[in-house]
Amino acid sequence: MLTMPRIIISILVLVLSLGKLFAADISVIVIAPSKKAQSLSTVGSSVTVYDQEYLDDNEDFFLGDILSDGSSINFFQGGGAGTISGIQLRGLPKAYSTVYIDGIKMSDNSTPKNDYYFDDILSGQISRVEILKGNQSSVYGSGAMGGTINITTKRGQPGFQKDFFYNTGSHGTHNLGFSLDGANDERDFYIGLERYQTDGISQMSHNDEDDAYKNHTLIANYGYKISDKIGFTTNYRFVNARLEYDSVNKDYRNDWDNSHEKESTVNFGFSYKPNVKFTNNLNFTSAYNSRTGNDIQSVYDSRFQKNGFWSYRDAINYKGIYNFNLDNSAVFGIEKEWNEMDYEKYNGRDDAIDRKYAEEVISQYVDFQSRLTNNLYATAGIRFDDHTAAGREHSERVSVAYLFDDKNTKLKSSYGTGIKYPSLYEFYKNAGSSSLGAEHGRSYDFGIEKSFAEKGIRFDITYFNHKYEDMIEGQKRTGWVLQNVSGTVRSQGIELFSQYKFSDILNFDLNYTYNSTYDGADFDDPDMGSQSNGAFTNSQIVRIPRHFINLSSKVSPVKDLNITLQTKWSDEMRDYENVNSTVGGDQRLKSFLVNDLTADYKLANGYKAFFKIDNIFDEVYNTAFEYNQMDRSFNFGIKRSY
Repeated sequence: MLTMPRIIISILVLVLSLGKLFAADISVIVIAPSKKAQSLSTVGSSVTVYDQEYLDDNEDFFLGDILSDGSSINFFQGGGAGTISGIQLRGLPKAYSTVYIDGIKMSDNSTPKNDYYFDDILSGQISRVEILKGNQSSVYGSGAMGGTINITTKRGQPGFQKDFFYNTGSHGTHNLGFSLDGANDERDFYIGLERYQTDGISQMSHNDEDDAYKNHTLIANYGYKISDKIGFTTNYRFVNARLEYDSVNKDYRNDWDNSHEKESTVNFGFSYKPNVKFTNNLNFTSAYNSRTGNDIQSVYDSRFQKNGFWSYRDAINYKGIYNFNLDNSAVFGIEKEWNEMDYEKYNGRDDAIDRKYAEEVISQYVDFQSRLTNNLYATAGIRFDDHTAAGREHSERVSVAYLFDDKNTKLKSSYGTGIKYPSLYEFYKNAGSSSLGAEHGRSYDFGIEKSFAEKGIRFDITYFNHKYEDMIEGQKRTGWVLQNVSGTVRSQGIELFSQYKFSDILNFDLNYTYNSTYDGADFDDPDMGSQSNGAFTNSQIVRIPRHFINLSSKVSPVKDLNITLQTKWSDEMRDYENVNSTVGGDQRLKSFLVNDLTADYKLANGYKAFFKIDNIFDEVYNTAFEYNQMDRSFNFGIKRSY
């Protein structure tokens, strides 16, 4: 199986070498790389875009499942719907990529590494996702060493629309969405409600009782163009989710564990454009996360307890965009964040506690974009962050893009440095010690994007190289107190995205990722590393396959009918042991091959009926040790796109 990626790449290269150039497509506009609108063809960083059409054509319930189709985007999940899930960009742990929804930073202050889980993001009200890969701390600050995921919810469209969708499927699954929206020259609005529920599957592989999940998501957006110079926008998102789940320890009962999660975000934005060159934006944002668990059982203790985790983040951001001329511009800004966590154990526990911790960060950044020659585009930026406990840091980024005259070939490259400040949870576990400092990283990449002949072939292939140091770990050498320790985490590899439009009837999308990782947190630890008695299978970062392939084959045999086969193959992965492991040390997750089949038919007035089979051959596999993945299941319904 390990030769499969090499064979596929060899065939692809051979096919590409036969092509002739064809006309350039309509330019794709992106915002994520420098926080301003620019043509994707001029961007030196690697960007993956999921637009409205792509999202509407996908029948997955959750956004994480949709994004898992991309290259260098590793998605793992600890069970069925609503269970802990995360996205790892370019082989780095999920905490090293930041997530924004409608411009609001979503990392959870109460989690151990200040990362974000994708458990509760339903896809029905998402309009666009831009995934920016590589070190982006110079633009997005702490935590963006692997990249940034920018998610945008739907806004009102011209006229007035009433839309709905409904899905039902295996395991007692029902998903219902309804929205109202509209827009004119001055105002736009959108309000949407989505309700998902399922009886679920068993989260853990050591039992077979179902773990149910419910999710209610409300989106409300409004915009008002007060004048040609002044505008106002607001975004509100609220998620209320409940999950039944299993104790990790198979010796404890599993049918009493349940959690209640709430997620609330709001953004008030004001824009002022005194002239055609200068735009000012002022945003006030607030993000709230609540995770409470009832009758949670400890991995090592069968007594019942209740845990509560709360995260608060308020921020005020100013961003200015100044266009010196058509070829040169600058983006600059100042930001202030107030972060707080509240962690509580109570009800019958000997170590019942209620701990709070808060810190602030003030940041300034500037990013210059320039067209140096007719074909050469460059970006250079720097950011300064000042954390009230961890001190001052700075990050830099440079990227270049060379677009050939035919507009069908682009060479790109970027280099950046980045930081990750200690999480509030790490400060709390360290008893607030000021000895904790930021982790530091750097990355570079270079690649080529090219479009070919009448056969409609295009591809984007990039080599990337990441590393970070000054890791925050609790190890024997630190007395198990969290400290910055010596060691290096590395990830390098190749990401390939390609499309082959054979005809109006047959299309293929092929994504491939090769990832070579080194987990210095384990292997550079003198007490646990490869020179000790640590039982490691290899040096890879956990839950990252060395090879991953995603192939989408789409056929349209008649007008308005589309049939898509989605095929995913993953190489073996390393994972940690748990209390049920029969052998000590690392565990191996087996390679897997999963196929999903979707058929959809366009009806009148924008409506579409669809039918989907997930995991056609009922493959039994894991993306986390002993946590189940979905078996063969069915999903069908109707929805409207506009």
